[in-house]
Amino acid sequence: MSSTAGSRIVVTGATGNVGTSVVRALSEDSDVGSVLGLARRIPDWSPPRTDWSSVDLASEQTDLVEEFTDADAVIHLAWAFQPTHDPATTWRTNVLGGIRVFEAVAAAGVPTLVHASSVGAYSPGPKDHPVDESWPTHGWPDAAYCREKAYLERALDTFEREHPEVRVVRMRPAFLFKRESASEQRRIFGGRFLPGSLARPELLPFLPDVPGLRVQALHTDDAARAYVAALGTETRGAFNLAAEPWVDAELLAEMLDTRSVRLPRAAARSAIAAAWNLHLLPASPHLFDAVLRLPLMDCTRARTELGWVPRHSATEVLREFLHGLQQGEGAPTEPMRGRKVG
Repeated sequence: MSSTAGSRIVVTGATGNVGTSVVRALSEDSDVGSVLGLARRIPDWSPPRTDWSSVDLASEQTDLVEEFTDADAVIHLAWAFQPTHDPATTWRTNVLGGIRVFEAVAAAGVPTLVHASSVGAYSPGPKDHPVDESWPTHGWPDAAYCREKAYLERALDTFEREHPEVRVVRMRPAFLFKRESASEQRRIFGGRFLPGSLARPELLPFLPDVPGLRVQALHTDDAARAYVAALGTETRGAFNLAAEPWVDAELLAEMLDTRSVRLPRAAARSAIAAAWNLHLLPASPHLFDAVLRLPLMDCTRARTELGWVPRHSATEVLREFLHGLQQGEGAPTEPMRGRKVG
């Protein structure tokens, strides 16, 4: 699809962090004819030219072909992060549900599939220089999130060989934040009872500096702009998406006006593992292991082929997100509902 003019776009996972930004970007694009948002629960939110349909990708009874019929593109964003203590459940939604999406795209004759992969799909890599999209995508096998993202990369390899008529684009964004995602991400990674007020800098006497903890961040709205930009091209393949600068303890300490203190990796992991095993923390120690090994990404291809440049720096993104945590910010969808704790 070389143009979005009058096009019909279907978005799975349309009510989450990325989905709300993508749906909003599409609804504000005058070239887009209509948007169909798929989600388990239909929201009280009515963007222009947007309809909703209740769909559960984990259910084998879901008829995705009917939903995708006459679509010019499907943007697949649906993803379940929890429960981390039951990876079979996330596998059913993320992997088996993702494969159902791919198969339905082919069966419905949809010409373009844009898939939300992730930096988490990448194999362990360097922390001192970025890698491009040719870096292996075998994930970190001990973390369900990475294992599932990597598995879908292999499923797409097969899909592309069997369906060359479908243009497949894989987006591999860094960690995505925005003000409105604060409450959702607090619940997913910190737990529903973690007080947002803990994000106040004055309550942080120091910041742990764990070896290997250097990552990238991106504003969710900037990621959405890349998804929409891909619809208006004939390009295929993978695109890294991240903002500068790289995020590490030194940058965070400076941003929060505190000091960083070196903490051994084993000590940090033991604390996270203890909290996770006691069901006090939703984020697993396996994901922590993966984060310490993720490579930094080079985003040259997105700049040159999509004309994409992030409008927010990583520092701006994190400041906005921390403010959202403090205020209990959210959005008018069930996954994104706001709630101030503490």
